[in-house]
Amino acid sequence: MSDTKKLISWNVNGIRSVAQKGFAAWLFQTSPDILCLQEIKATEAQVPVTVLRPEGWYTFWHPAEKAGYSGTALFTKEEPENLQMGLGNPDFDTEGRTITAWFRHFILVNAYFPSGRRDLSRVPYKLAYNQAFLDHVNQLRATDTRPVIFCGDVNIAHQPIDLARPKGNQKTSGFLPEERIWVDHFHNAGFRDTFRHLYPDTEGAYSWWSNLAGARGKNIGWRIDYFFVEERILPHISEAFIWSDVLGSDHCPVGIEIAGV
Repeated sequence: MSDTKKLISWNVNGIRSVAQKGFAAWLFQTSPDILCLQEIKATEAQVPVTVLRPEGWYTFWHPAEKAGYSGTALFTKEEPENLQMGLGNPDFDTEGRTITAWFRHFILVNAYFPSGRRDLSRVPYKLAYNQAFLDHVNQLRATDTRPVIFCGDVNIAHQPIDLARPKGNQKTSGFLPEERIWVDHFHNAGFRDTFRHLYPDTEGAYSWWSNLAGARGKNIGWRIDYFFVEERILPHISEAFIWSDVLGSDHCPVGIEIAGV
């Protein structure tokens, strides 16, 4: 891979909703080499054809069994050598949370990590998914020499710099100590947060905002969407970005530019 490729991840909070807000035009304008979507909330039969199979991209859909809930999708200009839908565990795979794609130069995992919910009722499920996910990417590395990249809505703000109001959210899912340590676990396993690697001190960089009280306009947000790469390919990451000006969802797209892997 000698040329630079642009990889984007976006929790669209409903593909049918963003399809009505100019998603297809945005896709052709930005022209990502790979686009990973989370929370599509639809089956393929429910997706407009202009979004289902846009010219120039292969698309793969992994909806949840529950209608209007969760789900992931992958758009790619390069046809994958292989695909795996899910982690091989029905506890998680019925929610359509994970797509793994083998490309010529790397393996990419698109993931929609569970929310722990406001009442914290799903925190145990969330932590169990995190462990199953880490086991999955470690297994990929044990059986293939290609570097692993993973991205998506991780539903965790790692450090106080990653959300606008850390003191007020210490007991909120997404910033609980037992959740935040999982980003440390990924780091200890050899993965690096690309945005924080390139911009260690940048404040006010968020990817999700509550729909309440005009939070987005005031930039009262959280950075919970990530691209992680193995440390050995960090020198090939020329840029990491958060496109907070892209509307249509309560999340915004995040991404990386990568070359020479």
